[in-house]
Amino acid sequence: MEFWKFMFVPTILFLTVVAPIWITMHYRSVNRSSRSLSQEDRGSIEHMLETVDKLTDRIVSLEAILDEDHARWRQQVQREPQGESEE
Repeated sequence: MEFWKFMFVPTILFLTVVAPIWITMHYRSVNRSSRSLSQEDRGSIEHMLETVDKLTDRIVSLEAILDEDHARWRQQVQREPQGESEE
């Protein structure tokens, strides 16, 4: 019974003071870390956006060339659904 009397006060102090502060600080740090992107992520996204812009320009150029050389190429293109091939 002496052990429970000895642990009663530290347990109450932990539950009323330490635990709430600990939980608050934990979720505050989790919220801060998930709110912003890292520099590496930002750089990667910028690189991908530049690549998308370049590829879009290439597609526009290729379509313009095809429109000029073969005016009806859009009607002639017939794509096979993926997974079906003539082998």
